[in-house]
Amino acid sequence: MTAPEGRGIAETAQHSSTFRILHVSTGNVCRSPITERLNRHALTARLGEALTGGLIVESAGTWGHEGASMEANAEAVLADFGADASGFVGRELLDEHVIRADLVLTATRDHRAQVISMGHSAGLRTFTLKEFTRLVRAIDPATLPDPLDEGVVERARALVRAAAALRGWLLAPTVEADEVYDPYGAPITFFRSIGDEINTALDPVVTALTGVPAAR
Repeated sequence: MTAPEGRGIAETAQHSSTFRILHVSTGNVCRSPITERLNRHALTARLGEALTGGLIVESAGTWGHEGASMEANAEAVLADFGADASGFVGRELLDEHVIRADLVLTATRDHRAQVISMGHSAGLRTFTLKEFTRLVRAIDPATLPDPLDEGVVERARALVRAAAALRGWLLAPTVEADEVYDPYGAPITFFRSIGDEINTALDPVVTALTGVPAAR
């Protein structure tokens, strides 16, 4: 998995050889780090390190604890899944993160609204995680580029376009359906339930991105 690049605004140009996924929550110490690292873990498990180089997965927080470590309970959740928690550093969400992202997946609708309010034509590529899961489940994978022929980056770009086109047609069944609630300060049992929730939501997303289902 390609590591995130530096933070200079001069590096905001989109490159056809990469696809950047940004996970957003509030403090960037619980939900978005769990989602980032579970996503990286799943992508590597499906494709192997050699084929994930074009996919860059990172995270930030709308009130991010800049420079902070991940919460200990979040690290424990990642350990449960065999995912790597090492080297994580919290970040405050900046304009440049949104500019550079090809897909923004947020924990809640409020986070989604905050990202979109930053501008940068973010509306068509910003979803809550659970919203994106619901949309990609409705997309026929046969309509997406073959990752072996055209590459996983082209498949990912086509997936985002298809999901954006469906957004107005597949609405959430309830207000709460698109939310991942904040476990900050909660016991490890609640963290684990949130980890399971995130992992379940990520599974069809990673399958749609890679064209490779999870091993059962």
